[in-house]
Amino acid sequence: MVSLKTIAERCGVSTATVSKALNDHKDISEETKNRVKQTAQTLGYFPNAAARALKTNRSYNIGVLFEEEAGRGLTHEYFSGVLNGLKIQAEKLGYDITFINTCFENRKMSYYEHCRYRNFEGVVIVCANFDDPDVTELMNSEIPVVTIDYVHHNCTAVTSNNIQGMEDLVKYIYSQGHRKIAYIHGQEGSSVTRDRLASFYRTIDELGLEIPDTYVRSADYLETKGSAKQTKELLNLEDPPTCIIYPDDTSVIGGRNVIIEMGLRIPRDISVAGYDGTMISQLLYPKLTTIRQNTEMIGSEAATRLIGTIEKPRTTLVERVVIEGSLVPGQSVGAIQPKG
Repeated sequence: MVSLKTIAERCGVSTATVSKALNDHKDISEETKNRVKQTAQTLGYFPNAAARALKTNRSYNIGVLFEEEAGRGLTHEYFSGVLNGLKIQAEKLGYDITFINTCFENRKMSYYEHCRYRNFEGVVIVCANFDDPDVTELMNSEIPVVTIDYVHHNCTAVTSNNIQGMEDLVKYIYSQGHRKIAYIHGQEGSSVTRDRLASFYRTIDELGLEIPDTYVRSADYLETKGSAKQTKELLNLEDPPTCIIYPDDTSVIGGRNVIIEMGLRIPRDISVAGYDGTMISQLLYPKLTTIRQNTEMIGSEAATRLIGTIEKPRTTLVERVVIEGSLVPGQSVGAIQPKG
């Protein structure tokens, strides 16, 4: 491993001068700083993290809370995109990320206790049960926290623009001639569901449509069984919809299976639309009409906001940062002749 002494010998200066140059001390000339830094880079020098932590009393480590109940974990494209964007931006700004857990040496710890034990400088909550008292304790603590797709009075939140996304999706479906539009939304209680559902109703009203209550139903996000059940019930109505919007792209698969089992075809007999814009949505046939969320930007912005709070706490405001998505027209919403 390359040491300060090695760099000092190569540059013909003392180890103290090397240390000062690498830390941008004002009493070292720019010429010496540049020569030392170039030599350090050439030799492949990396500062000792433990030594830096002792010297600065900082860990440069961010905790990531990721508790995904559907069991898909990091394999789900939405979360992997968010986490990748978070990781890249955190590393660019000189921070590491570590996942939070609640077990240490066979002893259960709260999320807050684990963060204190690991000396995390801040936390990004990517996915969690926000009704969990441990999560509430963490968000209300002195540790800087940024949430993703959840709004809390004490934390900056980074969210996709679910209001605009749902409006764009409904208006596109309407433009294809559909007037009987059903919506299977995700779990009630989440800010994502609240925003999308309110936007759905508002857009329907703006378009002058009357949607029966039986057209609006609920199923869990990222789960196919619930969406399959609701699809079957919708299609068995006396006056069924011509298009069904699902909670997300994964949920569409459950509905699609039911549609095929009933001998129907997409989009000839029934149109469908998803949400997220995952890669699998464009591998289906026909390609799925959906809203693509900019997941890497969501993760990157979460890292930027959190590190800004860590480094400049006195100038930081609690904000809601909204990241725009985009409509993917796909082929799963067919054009029909509007009735009425």
